[in-house]
Amino acid sequence: MSLAKSNRPSIETLDALAARVASGSRISIGGHHFARLPIALLTRIIDHGVRDLGYFAWAGGLPLELLLEAKAVAAIDICFSSLDIFGLAPRFRDCAENRRLPVNDWPALAMIQGLRAAQQNLPFIPVQLPEGSTMVERCPAIEFHRDIRTGRVVGLVEAQVLDTVLLHAPRADTAGNVEIYGARALDLAIVGAARQVLVTVDEIVPAGTLRNNGRQTIITRNLVTAIAEVPGGAYPTSCLPHYATDFRRIREILDGTHGTLRQALELPAGGPPELLVMAAVVKPEAVVPGPFLGGSTPPAQPSVDELMAVRIARMLDNEGFASAGAVSPLGNVAFRLAKATHAPDLFIGTFSCGHVDVAPGTMTLSLLEAMDAGSAVSHNGGDDTYSTYYQPGIVTHEIIGAAQIDAHGRTNNLELTKPSGGKLRLPGQGGMSDVANMHQNYVVYVPRHGRAALVDSVEVVSSARGIISAAEREMVGYRPGYTVLVTNLCVFRYDEAAGQLVVVETMPGVSRETIVAETAFKVIFAADCHEMAPPTADELRVLREVIDPLGMRRLEFVSARERGALLDEILERDRRGTAKIVGMES
Repeated sequence: MSLAKSNRPSIETLDALAARVASGSRISIGGHHFARLPIALLTRIIDHGVRDLGYFAWAGGLPLELLLEAKAVAAIDICFSSLDIFGLAPRFRDCAENRRLPVNDWPALAMIQGLRAAQQNLPFIPVQLPEGSTMVERCPAIEFHRDIRTGRVVGLVEAQVLDTVLLHAPRADTAGNVEIYGARALDLAIVGAARQVLVTVDEIVPAGTLRNNGRQTIITRNLVTAIAEVPGGAYPTSCLPHYATDFRRIREILDGTHGTLRQALELPAGGPPELLVMAAVVKPEAVVPGPFLGGSTPPAQPSVDELMAVRIARMLDNEGFASAGAVSPLGNVAFRLAKATHAPDLFIGTFSCGHVDVAPGTMTLSLLEAMDAGSAVSHNGGDDTYSTYYQPGIVTHEIIGAAQIDAHGRTNNLELTKPSGGKLRLPGQGGMSDVANMHQNYVVYVPRHGRAALVDSVEVVSSARGIISAAEREMVGYRPGYTVLVTNLCVFRYDEAAGQLVVVETMPGVSRETIVAETAFKVIFAADCHEMAPPTADELRVLREVIDPLGMRRLEFVSARERGALLDEILERDRRGTAKIVGMES
């Protein structure tokens, strides 16, 4: 591929950088979730009137919403698109549901390998197929290959060349080297696959300075095309160690009370708020639960979200490796609860395994990224996470939330049929189609057990365990393990003899009749089915007072109507607690 890179990237204005993006380009976006998104550069590109972009990235989210609002996108290739704790992405939903633009859904590993092929100047690279799911039918770049030695069928993914990568990073030096601190998503893979790499940074420092900054990732200057110094260029998303994510501001922006996304995302004159600047450099040991505790007396009986968090935590032990996915407060809380109680040696990866081997800590919004980045033993990207941990089968658990699941454990997080006959587009599967087989244990949860969620047959198989038996798993290099579904009513476990999920445990006080009535597929109860032992006083205390004093786990258990009020409560308590932690309030 023809490269627009040199040993001396140019230092330019933001406008000059934006002018380098041509209509019709295939672009990718660096950063992840609400971290290090190149917001200032994207808004300026929109101002230049760019059109017909091919959007190719692991996640859609806020950048895709911004570009769709501006009618700048011609095609979408993603693994996942949501607005995290704020719910579904409305412009992407409208686009997908009404077939306004072509949308290709990729298994995450296929996307990574396609980028790696371009990076390595190869026409294609092999990839493990997501057996059991139908995701390969939606991916435009996979062909099949049978290994003549083993007979195993693998995929061959075509190289995916990008015209332009847009990236925001904390610092660059005057020589053009770019520094990233913390989780790096697919940044290295997209940079390697790109013809040109355009970077905004919060700060340009003298050459040689970056080596003094401790733990970091460096994108060397010969991989970068041009750089612009834009303090606050990722705001309202984070850019450690300069500022944390402004979740309150993002909520206001997404509510539409500040005009269009383009108008609302204009960088404020004063830059990111001081509170978030201070939050970005908080030490992990400074994040204590006290300032985040509510004033009310907790109920004597555990709530449904607490029961599920405790039950999931009990699956984990000192030999476990738990990976917290993109949008799963419940899973994140459960992992930390296990590590803080009975499994201190549990190995946890957060931020899609970008922060590896983190301390359990206290779940917050404003401080979580800095806390996990600070306590992590290693900072990774999605690409090396797959090759180091996922593909070799080292991860034992990753808890997957499902919109639909059937008796065979097949899930659907892609789309549902509305009563009107139209389609409701869901976020997508991210990397779940891959890891359903790769991880030792496949654990799915449904917060609201009902016939619409536990169905006779899912409409689309976005992820499923296709390699099941111990012999099959060992043959392809994966550890034998189980498939489990945890709901607010009971726990199912896949039984090979029965060929379906079987109820092995009921939640306290839940009758078998209720489970049968609320499940669309035929319910089988194991011979030794029993009621879950209630949480101990210590489990509840650590959950409520140490790990999740804000009650973030509740976000997955409320209706859309109740969600706004709960978010406002959590945001306000998070703000007050963060201000106390950083010393801005007593």
